[in-house]
Amino acid sequence: MTDSIHALPGMNPTPEEGNGVPRFAGYEIEDELRAAHSSRGRPIRIAGVDEVGRGAWAGPVVVCAAVTDLSPPPVLTGRGGREIGLTDSKLLTGEHRAEFAELLPGWLAGHAVAASGPEEIDEVGMTEALRRAAVRALEALPVTPDVVILDGKHDFLSRPWRVRCEVKADQRSVTVAAASVLAKVHRDRLMAELDAEHPGYGFADSAGYPSPAHQKALEEFGPTPHHRMSWSYLDDLPRWRHLKKHRDPLAGEGQLSLL
Repeated sequence: MTDSIHALPGMNPTPEEGNGVPRFAGYEIEDELRAAHSSRGRPIRIAGVDEVGRGAWAGPVVVCAAVTDLSPPPVLTGRGGREIGLTDSKLLTGEHRAEFAELLPGWLAGHAVAASGPEEIDEVGMTEALRRAAVRALEALPVTPDVVILDGKHDFLSRPWRVRCEVKADQRSVTVAAASVLAKVHRDRLMAELDAEHPGYGFADSAGYPSPAHQKALEEFGPTPHHRMSWSYLDDLPRWRHLKKHRDPLAGEGQLSLL
């Protein structure tokens, strides 16, 4: 973002100060963006985006885009009255994620979940598949955001979206944390449904990631229609490696072949 048309105040990430992160996500990043945008006449519209399933061998990559009204987020009550606040979905138990997933749609000003399936991932690669899923989610929101907060260092959205990348945004931004929880719960439930269709691969437990049960089932039964067939795990499966799909760099993006 070097030109004035695409620039937006507050887009530079906060300098990292050690490895500490808040116990619960807050509005730290959103407040910085609001302050930088305060002279522009109307409240800034901020969307938090997070994904799940990028490194799995099977199933889709799922993206959630969420928008809050900047009100206090829901808080759960744990054992002994301990408060459990929104944060990175990986830091919450499955039970707490499910509880938040019930509360968040009624609290958020808007949210949308979208996915890119294994065939699309194979055709265009993960980065482009992730971008497409994120765009679908953002375009399904009730309002077009002025800025999108992404978790991590890399802007996989780019133009025309104005993006603020922030490491551990899902632990520091309520908006991204909400998206993180909704994306994970949505995908975990989807993978549990696939587990019923394809027992033995452990989809309900591993969500398509390479658990021992998943790897053993692949060796014995081969990939299912929900597996990513261009991924390198097939190189280690002598009985099934002939099924691997290859993108031809000379044939243009999206061209696949079986070699």
